[in-house]
Amino acid sequence: MTLIETIRANARLQGKHIVLAEGTEKRTVAAAEIITKEKIATITLLGPIDEIKKVAAENNVDLTGINLVDPATSPMFEDFAATYCELRAKKGMTMEKAREMMQRQLYFGVMMVYKDVCDGMVAGAQNTTGDVLRPGFEIIKTKPGISAVSGAFIMITPTTQYGQDGILVFADCAVNPTLTADQMAETAYCTAQTARDIAGIAEPKVAMLSFSTMGSASHELVDKVSEATRIAKEKYPDLLVDGEMQLDAAIVPSVGASKAPGSPVAGKANVLIFPGLEAGNACYKAVQRFAGAEAIGPVLQGMNKPVNDLSRGCSIDDIVNTVAMVCCQK
Repeated sequence: MTLIETIRANARLQGKHIVLAEGTEKRTVAAAEIITKEKIATITLLGPIDEIKKVAAENNVDLTGINLVDPATSPMFEDFAATYCELRAKKGMTMEKAREMMQRQLYFGVMMVYKDVCDGMVAGAQNTTGDVLRPGFEIIKTKPGISAVSGAFIMITPTTQYGQDGILVFADCAVNPTLTADQMAETAYCTAQTARDIAGIAEPKVAMLSFSTMGSASHELVDKVSEATRIAKEKYPDLLVDGEMQLDAAIVPSVGASKAPGSPVAGKANVLIFPGLEAGNACYKAVQRFAGAEAIGPVLQGMNKPVNDLSRGCSIDDIVNTVAMVCCQK
């Protein structure tokens, strides 16, 4: 099986319930049918029910087995509004404003996850990343000990001598323009979990990347990565992590042995942590285009419960695969 086929198969075993907040968006409705028929997850579509049915009919989608929920008429509405008002009381939230917010499908969907009605939410085919993440930050928040959400991409490259048979996980490639040393360490930990849970990498080997390898250059940006490595080793003693190192030292055995002799990661890394979004985003796109790699993601990491964003240019298959990945998140 391909990795995507494996992810979908693993998702079926989880028995998860995922809410698709953009329930009147035609790709989302089509994806819901595939997910349901392939038994990847139980699906709830949010939106005015007559409108969901109209979109389904126009696109020859069978809604059998799919839950349809209109936030405005749901029996959960008042309870969700009261909970949101309580959560945001210190920010001056009122019940009137809370009711207004719960009519928004992204907020209602996140509240379904918060209240354990669903196990995760996927959106972003119509909405920006900021709009998708904002209710997640307000309601679900980040995991204990994690201060920043990050975005990982699973890279499947034709150069199978690198990573785990050509599979590597890159982060942060999607969310944070800058990372502190602490946040870079947290990202390393979260990305190793993604590598295990979704990419099937049994032993994540995490390289903290820089333009220096083990002190070969002196600069404050190098110092940040070196400090992030120290923090990661101290905070997550079971994590196999090393750095700072250049990318070639991280993945090429001969270069790793030359530049970082004795490192348990150098030359063998399958998880690459970039020092900032500029480097991470540029590198994943370069590998995708120049090497003909498949980039799966982003997988949003660090939320207390799964909320995942889509590209507004996503395909139906992208939505199906993102739901499958969310099912595999722990």
